[in-house]
Amino acid sequence: MQYAPFGRTGMTLSRLGFGAMRLPMRDVDGKQVVDDDLAIPMIHRAFELGVNYIDSAYMYCAGLSEVTVGKAVKGWRDRVFVSSKFPVGNEKGYRGCLEHQLQKLDLDYLDCYHFHGIGTWFLNHEKRDEMLAAAQQAKAEGLIRHISFSFHDKPEALMQLVDLGIFESVLCQYNLLDRANEEALAYAHDHGLGTVVMGPVGGGRLAGLSPDLAAKAGVKVASSAELALRFVMANENVTVALSGMSTMAQVEENCATAANVGPLSESELEAVKAATEENKRLADLYCTGCDYCLPTCPEDVNIPRIFSAMNQLRVWGLKDHAHHLYDSIGGQHVKGHKADACIECGECETHCPQHIEIRAQLKECLEVFGGA
Repeated sequence: MQYAPFGRTGMTLSRLGFGAMRLPMRDVDGKQVVDDDLAIPMIHRAFELGVNYIDSAYMYCAGLSEVTVGKAVKGWRDRVFVSSKFPVGNEKGYRGCLEHQLQKLDLDYLDCYHFHGIGTWFLNHEKRDEMLAAAQQAKAEGLIRHISFSFHDKPEALMQLVDLGIFESVLCQYNLLDRANEEALAYAHDHGLGTVVMGPVGGGRLAGLSPDLAAKAGVKVASSAELALRFVMANENVTVALSGMSTMAQVEENCATAANVGPLSESELEAVKAATEENKRLADLYCTGCDYCLPTCPEDVNIPRIFSAMNQLRVWGLKDHAHHLYDSIGGQHVKGHKADACIECGECETHCPQHIEIRAQLKECLEVFGGA
């Protein structure tokens, strides 16, 4: 296993971390609970293979992730670092949540305790200073070792949070298809923060990448998951790649990559970036996602989402993820209708800056993804 210093914290962490957000679940009396018989051996195996950082949160796995993590670290506490997150806005408040989570984990302290998913809004939050003072008090009392934050906002907001001067580490999204936080990660690293990235394998979807990407770049890898992890680990501003592993096979594969295969060389990294940019260029020829077509469609067809799904399939080879994107249209979180709602009025095409033959493309999508 490879290890690296974690910012100014004094900790040295494994380059691969265990994200306890996708632990195997089972049904008990109509409720989903963590399957400890599967989850705990997975976590122990990761520890045996050198992983020394595990991350959970208040609501992961129906609120039970922390309980399982607490069981799993018994006998390992002096060798592993445990992280969890404070759900900002919870009625228990900072101290109440922390004490409850320590009880669930059955631990005396957390190594890293994150303000969960904060962004620009946190900078002007009316209780910001109160919460930060509570964090400093908890650190002074030894309940937490380091004050951290996780992040899902724009990169400039990440840098503003770093500038507050209180945080010692950051957790944010970064992978070979989503490099938006690349500059912000460098900024955090240069300011002494430990850096952890979530989604190095894109929540598992990048494991389904077409091997064409590696072939274009001339990189020899055993799998797309290996390529994705090696890409992240090649970034000197990333300390830990946090992978949400849910099977023993994923643990074995990811640990093998982190332990036995080096990060991409500089030339390989540049080749992968070039291949990725070329794929993005091809995707933009199909649809840039500008949304100009949306307000004009009388049937509320979600054209950008449909074309995004097609890009995932045609450009990136992500079949399962493409079908998931398409099937989610019209659901609880994605507005609009699928391709079968198109009445071929052509109004959308008059507003498309790419001059895409949208009606013909929607027919193609309908053939691929199915529908009436």
